[in-house]
Amino acid sequence: MTMPSKLPIRKRLTFRILLATVTGLGLTLLAIAYTLLLSWELEGGGAAINEAGSLRMRSYRLALEMQQGQAASTIEKELVQFNQILSELHTGDPKRPLFLPLTTHIREQMRRVQDDWKQHIEVNARAALNQDNVVRQQALATYAKELPAFVDKINNLVSLVEIELAEKTTWLRLCQTALVFLALAASVALLYLLYLWILGPVSRIQSGIASMSNDDLNVRLPIETEDEFGVLAQAYNTMADHVRSVHRTLEERVAEKTAKLTAQNHEVSTLYDVAGFLAGPHAIEELCRGFLCRIMQRMEADGGTVRILDLGNNNLHITVHEGISEKMVEQEHCIKTEDCLCGAATHQGIILVKDFRQMDPLKHYRCQDEGFFSLAVFQILARDEVIGSFSLHFSKEREVSSEERRLLETLGKNLGAAIENQRLIAREKEFAVSQERNLLAQGLHDSIAQGLNFLNLQVQMLEDSLKRQDMEEIRDIMPLLRAGVQESYEDVRELLLNFRTRMRDSNLESEIRNVVTKFERQAGVHGEVQVNGTGAPLAPEQQLQVLFILQEALSNVRKHAQAKLVKVMVDNQRDFLLTVSDDGLGFDMHSVHQKGDGHVGLRIMQERAERLSAQFRIDSKPGKGTSIALHLLRQERLVA
Repeated sequence: MTMPSKLPIRKRLTFRILLATVTGLGLTLLAIAYTLLLSWELEGGGAAINEAGSLRMRSYRLALEMQQGQAASTIEKELVQFNQILSELHTGDPKRPLFLPLTTHIREQMRRVQDDWKQHIEVNARAALNQDNVVRQQALATYAKELPAFVDKINNLVSLVEIELAEKTTWLRLCQTALVFLALAASVALLYLLYLWILGPVSRIQSGIASMSNDDLNVRLPIETEDEFGVLAQAYNTMADHVRSVHRTLEERVAEKTAKLTAQNHEVSTLYDVAGFLAGPHAIEELCRGFLCRIMQRMEADGGTVRILDLGNNNLHITVHEGISEKMVEQEHCIKTEDCLCGAATHQGIILVKDFRQMDPLKHYRCQDEGFFSLAVFQILARDEVIGSFSLHFSKEREVSSEERRLLETLGKNLGAAIENQRLIAREKEFAVSQERNLLAQGLHDSIAQGLNFLNLQVQMLEDSLKRQDMEEIRDIMPLLRAGVQESYEDVRELLLNFRTRMRDSNLESEIRNVVTKFERQAGVHGEVQVNGTGAPLAPEQQLQVLFILQEALSNVRKHAQAKLVKVMVDNQRDFLLTVSDDGLGFDMHSVHQKGDGHVGLRIMQERAERLSAQFRIDSKPGKGTSIALHLLRQERLVA
C-alpha cells in the first residue's frame, strides 16, 4: 500500500488545497488591484477636471486684467501659470495624482485646446502687452472675440473627461459588486471543497470506526480519491480485514494461549512442589521416593526408577522404584553404567526412546520385556557432576516436549543438590559427633582416668599392706581410697552435667548464671557474673561452645585453683569477649607449655575456641590467680 509521503504531488490533498488557495488569492488580489487602479484614475481625472475648469476662470481673469491695464509682469505671471496648467494636463502628474484619461477623443480635444491657446489666445494676450495703444486695443478686441470659442473647447474637454470618469465610476462599482459576489462564491466554494475533500472523508472514516467499535467488522470505506484520505481509507479497509481475520481466529488463539499458560502453570507448580519437598529434612531414600512419585504423577508415567552412581566401582544402584517388577529390580539393582540405557545416560546425558521397536533389534532391553513402549532417562547432577539418573517408563507411545525436558533437567539438578545436602549434613553430624567424642575422651582422661590410676596405685598398696598385715598403713590408705572414689564420682557427675548442657531459651546470660550457680553449689566457691553491652545475640551453636568453655574453665578452678572468688565477665558489643578470672594459686605458664598435652583441660578450651574461630588467651602467675579470655571478632559472628 502506497504511503502518503510517496504520493505524487498532483494527487496530494495539500497540493489541491494550496492550488485552490493560490487561485482564490490571485483572483482576489487582481480584483483589488483593478479597483485600486480605477480609484487612482478617478482621483487623477477629478483633479484634471478641476484644473481644466480653472482654465476658464483664468481666461476671463486674464481678459479683465488686460482691460484694466494691469502691469505686464502680472499678466506675464498669469500666462506662465496658464501654460503650466496646460502642460500638467497634457503630461499628467502621478504624485498628486493628476492626469487626463488616455482616450483618443479626450486627447484630441486637449490638443485642440492647446493649439487654440498657442495660436490665438496667448498670441493676443501678449500683443495686448504692446505699448502701442492701437495695437493693444485691437489685440484686446481679438482676444475678447476668440475667448468664447476657447472656453467652449475647454468645456468640451471637461465634459469628455466627466463622461469618461462616469464610465470608470460605473466600472468601479461593478468591480466592488463583483468582489462581494466573489467573496460569497469563494466562501461557498471553500465550504464545498472542505466538505468534499476533508469533512466528507473524515465523516466516513468516523462512521467506519464507530461501526467497528460496535463489532461490525464488515463495513468498508469507498476509495473515491487517490489522495491521503484515499490511502487512509485503503489502510482502514486493510485493518478491518486483518481485525476480522484476527477476530475469527481469536477463540482458537485464546484456547492455544490458555493451554500454553495452563501447561506453564502446571510446570511451575510442579517445580515448586518438588523443590519444596526436596528442601525438607528427609533422608536420601525418602527424598528419592517422594521425587519419583511426584515426577511420575506429573508426566503420567507408568513406572520409574532413581539410581545412585557409585563412582568408585562405576556401578549404578537402584535406590527407589515404582511400577517396576521385582524381577527387573533383582536383575538391575546393581549394574555397570554401560549395561543399560539408564547407565548410559550418566555419560551421554538425556536419553529418550519414543518406540522401543525402532531401536536396534539385536540389543536386549529389559524395559521392553516389561511391556513399556517409551522411555525417558535424565541425569541427577550435583555441582555439575553426575551422581545418578532417574528414568520414566511409559506403556504407550510418549513424546517428551522441549518444555518437559527443560523441567525434568531442572528437577534432576534439584534432586542432586538435595542428595548432596543430605550427604553433607550427615558428614557434618558425623564430624561433630567425632569432635565431641574426642573432647569427651580428653575430659575422661583428664579427670576419671587419672583418678582411677591413683585408685589403682592405692589398691596395689592396700594389697601389699594386707599381705604384710600392716594395719597402720591400711588405716592410712583407706581415707585416700575413699577420697579418690569420691573425687572420681564428682568428676563423673560434672562430666555428665557438662555434656548434657543445652540452650533452653537462647539466653546466654541466664545460662551463664545457671552454670556459675551450679559451680558455687558444687565447689563452695563464690562466683560473680557481670554482663555488659547491647550487641546482637550469638548464634545458638556459638552460645553452646561459649558455655562449654566456661564449664571447662570453672572445672579447672574447682580442681586446681583453691580459689575463694571467681569472676565471669561478658562484654557483648560488636565483638564478643568472655573473661573468667579467679584469685587462686595460679601456675607458671612456661612449665605448662613444656608439659604439652599434660593439661588436657586447657587444650580442650583451646580447641573449642578454634572451632569458634575465636582468639583464646590464658594469663596466670603463681600466687596471683588465673585469667582466661575468649575474644570473638565481629566478622566471625554468626547471625542468630
